[in-house]
Amino acid sequence: MKLRYTSLTKNMALNAIVLVIGFLFNPLLTNAQYAGYELVWSDEFDGTVIDDTKWFQQNQLPQAGGWYNGELQHYTDNSENVEVSGGTLKIIAKAESPAYVDQGVSRDYTSARLNSKHAFTYGRVDVRAKLPASLGTWPAIWMLGKDINEPGGFWNETYGTTGWPAIGEIDIMEQKGIVVADKDEVLGTIHTNANNGGTALGGSTSLTTSTTSFHTYSIIWDENEIQFLVDDIEYYTYNPETDPATSVTGRTADTWPFDSDQYLLLNIAMGGTLGGTVPAGFTEDQMEVDYVRVYQIDGATDPIVAAATPTLDESE
Repeated sequence: MKLRYTSLTKNMALNAIVLVIGFLFNPLLTNAQYAGYELVWSDEFDGTVIDDTKWFQQNQLPQAGGWYNGELQHYTDNSENVEVSGGTLKIIAKAESPAYVDQGVSRDYTSARLNSKHAFTYGRVDVRAKLPASLGTWPAIWMLGKDINEPGGFWNETYGTTGWPAIGEIDIMEQKGIVVADKDEVLGTIHTNANNGGTALGGSTSLTTSTTSFHTYSIIWDENEIQFLVDDIEYYTYNPETDPATSVTGRTADTWPFDSDQYLLLNIAMGGTLGGTVPAGFTEDQMEVDYVRVYQIDGATDPIVAAATPTLDESE
């Protein structure tokens, strides 16, 4: 008895050859590719400094007294809080003694908050990262509408016309830091006018190696829904027409602001709503990012390449 592969398998083999040839002649293509999608923007962090053509380090306080959500840090553009080395980005949250004073505000912790200089509508985002293990840390890989009116943000001066949450927020990955068990789980969440803050909609998944191993945090976003995945396994999908919390009203501007450009953010907050109490002995911790990749549809709709399925031929 032999395994005989179907014509589907042969077609997939041909597609694989095409992808390899494309990789060799297209510097944008990287190790991951998805059928019907093309890589349109990425950072592999192969240099020794932040690529300032791709990232903006946001440090201006958006409101008097500090950041939102009761967070305890200053975001800085200091090299002590952002490092690129060994092929990865490190966002480093640190305890400061004496306290760090900036813009007339004193804080016991510093960190970094990066805004992408690329914004887009619809596509797939992959971010491969290893998360901080310390309690009190609140790492996030997320997106905001480009039109957000947030003083100090990269897009604000030119496009900042709309407040939060009307512009929509997509939290590709967040992790709480209140209790030890929080570091064994990651969250994916959306914020809209209809559901935000304590009523935000989302899901969670167990990930016991989130702080010791790299994992790929992804969304697949189209005109109908947003899928949240870890290591290519979907664990939550938001569709306002089918979600029990929004299905009565359906797709409106209040439930679906996700039809215009969004940009990416990477940061570690300290304390606050999801970070909790920072332990007295905290010194520093980091979120290490291997790559950030943005794909968009190139004439097809299915981003996942299914595995080849052999058929049994019992005649031989």
